[in-house]
Amino acid sequence: MDKVIKKISEIEATASSVMEDANERKKAFAKEMEEKTAEFDRNLDAQTEEKIHELQHQMEIEMNSKLSKQKSDADALLARMQTNYDNHHRTYVRKLFEQLVKE
Repeated sequence: MDKVIKKISEIEATASSVMEDANERKKAFAKEMEEKTAEFDRNLDAQTEEKIHELQHQMEIEMNSKLSKQKSDADALLARMQTNYDNHHRTYVRKLFEQLVKE
């Protein structure tokens, strides 16, 4: 009977040892997963920040290009208006004068 109790005691000690080892491995695995998750989050944040900067830079370039085109178009329109005025201002003045005198 003592042999059986001793054997059960040994089995129980071995089982306890296995359970402790499993708990230690579980803790180590949890810590490793936490570290990997934190590293993943840092990498994702860095990639996101980089992409945001790229998009901002592209949008700034696009905006400057559009502004430059608008300025060029406005300058061209003003030049056409000035040319039209230079070529026809006497006609405009004469017509305006005729309308004023007619009333």
